[in-house]
Amino acid sequence: MKSLKELYKIGRGPSSSHTMGPQKAALLFEEQNPSASSFKAVLYGSLAQTGKGHGTDVVLKKTFKKTVEVIFNLDEKDIPHPNTLDLYALNDAGETVCRWRVMSVGGGAIEVEGQKSIAPKDVYPHNTFEQIKEYCEENSLSIYEYVKRFEPDIDEYLLRVWERMQKSIWKGLEKSGTLPGGLNVERKAQHLFSQVDEYETPETRENRIVCAYAFAVSEQNAAGGTIVTAPTCGSSGILPAVLRYAQERHGFKDEDILRALSTAGIIGNIVKTNASISGAECGCQAECGTACSMAAAALASLFEMSLDQIEYAAEVAMEHHLGLTCDPVDGLVQIPCIERNAVSAMRAINAASLANFLTSSRQISFDAVVETMYATGKDINSRYRETAEAGLAQGYNKSRLKRIKKVK
Repeated sequence: MKSLKELYKIGRGPSSSHTMGPQKAALLFEEQNPSASSFKAVLYGSLAQTGKGHGTDVVLKKTFKKTVEVIFNLDEKDIPHPNTLDLYALNDAGETVCRWRVMSVGGGAIEVEGQKSIAPKDVYPHNTFEQIKEYCEENSLSIYEYVKRFEPDIDEYLLRVWERMQKSIWKGLEKSGTLPGGLNVERKAQHLFSQVDEYETPETRENRIVCAYAFAVSEQNAAGGTIVTAPTCGSSGILPAVLRYAQERHGFKDEDILRALSTAGIIGNIVKTNASISGAECGCQAECGTACSMAAAALASLFEMSLDQIEYAAEVAMEHHLGLTCDPVDGLVQIPCIERNAVSAMRAINAASLANFLTSSRQISFDAVVETMYATGKDINSRYRETAEAGLAQGYNKSRLKRIKKVK
């Protein structure tokens, strides 16, 4: 598996696969072709269908220093990945001197046909939770100690990740108004955070604060702010919300949070390696489902649960996201994405709580549910995988028209 630095990336929203991945590809491609006179980018699949809403064309035009033509190809279906783009370097005569076929595979990561040298090297010798658990038990290691064995200098990077996550929360809580994009979605994080009811119980307060934190990060992401992929931009509010609330409520130190981020990172890496974290490839179960598993496992590690309990927390979280579609309205990472982050954050807390009591009775491994998620994602109709062609993306416009008629 790759370094946790390849999973946790600090960058601008709203979509890791639609903005961060293409941006990375553009930077590398231009670096490889310094004498090119101009460039062309052809987007396919989900990149073509929701690239306008996600700002793919905007980020490409900002990234290339020279002129770039961006083409949205909605017709070609024979592509290796739902997020595929072709990059062309052109000479003065407009002739192609170099071409890359790039797959933006989720979380800002890319793969390029015939360019294996640009792929990051593996850091961890194991790929499944079962392998990692066996290694940890044989060597009396926690997951954090396992991470430190193979990435001894990771703490400094994880501290930057944690600082950025918290900053995204605070910046999101400071802001009000309407998010860009044309849907007129109002920011709700500040309202959630400040609404205190005299009859509020500890349980309802937990719901409100955790959801406010998740909304804050997700709204920052939707507005193109800087966030951390955990594991993607679209699911970036879940892990920070759970960890920040846990730190506040239980007094965990930043050193404890780094331990939790390590555990969460391993869970995310397992999914990324054996399945997918791309909504365009496997639906939102791959994004919010993975983020929920990461947050549940992180919380379990904070409470010093066993390896079996950590696995169970991650498994429960993913299992109950199976089949979740990715149907963003107008191709924007707003409806239902922002609200979904809050719901998944609360589900992560529930999953960790269940793991504390029910681990001994479990019958499904985390590796099995990851495999199931991938198979399920492949079976989901492409209209429900980040194409904005069906589901809420289609139903929103119908229900909106009905409301307009009623108002008239």
